[in-house]
Amino acid sequence: MALTWPWALAALLAVPLLLLARWLLQRRRRRLAVRVSSLALIRAAVPGPSAWRRRIPVALFLAALALLGLGVARPHASMLVPTSSTSIVLAIDVSQSMCSTDVPPNRMTAAREAAREFVLAQDDGTRIGLVAFSGISGLLVEPTTDKQVLLDAIDTLRTARGTAIGQAILTAIDAIAESNPDVLPTGVELPDPGDLTGQYAPDTIVVLTDGANTQGVTPQTAAEQAKARRIRIYTIGFGTTEPAPIVCSVDQIDQGTIIRPPDGRFGGGGGGRRAQLIDEETLTAVADSTGGKYFRAEDAEQLGKVLGDLPSTIVTQRRDVELTVWFVLAAALLAFAAVGLSLRWNRT
Repeated sequence: MALTWPWALAALLAVPLLLLARWLLQRRRRRLAVRVSSLALIRAAVPGPSAWRRRIPVALFLAALALLGLGVARPHASMLVPTSSTSIVLAIDVSQSMCSTDVPPNRMTAAREAAREFVLAQDDGTRIGLVAFSGISGLLVEPTTDKQVLLDAIDTLRTARGTAIGQAILTAIDAIAESNPDVLPTGVELPDPGDLTGQYAPDTIVVLTDGANTQGVTPQTAAEQAKARRIRIYTIGFGTTEPAPIVCSVDQIDQGTIIRPPDGRFGGGGGGRRAQLIDEETLTAVADSTGGKYFRAEDAEQLGKVLGDLPSTIVTQRRDVELTVWFVLAAALLAFAAVGLSLRWNRT
């Protein structure tokens, strides 16, 4: 715990000053005791409150003054607190490998459904953005609290060739910069980020991919840009390493790159099987370097659980919280207790 106004601790001098005043008053009373009349002597003979009943209200009142003096100094502490200004940017891989059927009916369908559930589960004040990436990346929805806009955009996700994880991270950073003036966009030279402890921005990037970066800037280079802006990246490796047919429905394929098949489905390589390897080493390094975490999800259930558990991790951050109000509240309670006990125990 630290103090914003340490000089205000001088207010604590009121406690010893009051004790001194009380001692001087009692001493003066003792001196006057020899001059009392016989009536006063009779009254003095009547049993009064016990010593501890006289001292407890005084002790409580002095404790209240001490807490009030500490409160004036504006104490604050670093702690994990929820934030209503959180922006979460989902960057979803839409490369053609997302048509793999190792996760039935295919990875794209499972990813769409998990993303929809994630959006619906968020608090109304949480802003969510959506980035889709294959060989290029694009911002589909800037961070918004409008869940319907996000759900509509998720339903329009289409697969294409290539996997540009690094470019997706840069696109997500720029999306955050548009909504948070404290975050600078990419391309701006920044100082060395140093230690990230307790310095995170309230914005987070979540990257969901089933493969490895194949083109564009490397994920590690893009992660350095996020790290310099105190933005955490959580990465999710989705799918298995077992070969499986590549099959997507027409509404999951970029219509500008294929001819519509008669059966309304698209199979890669004549319906052949393909093993997709997830670059877990890179995804782990990206997450660790920015203060995030890497998760692995091999099926739709695991993916839903990973995304479902993320809010409890990313909507809190370490901040300096002022504790003045709690000191003042405790002081008020002690003062009321002191007055109440004094009135109760000293009634005649």
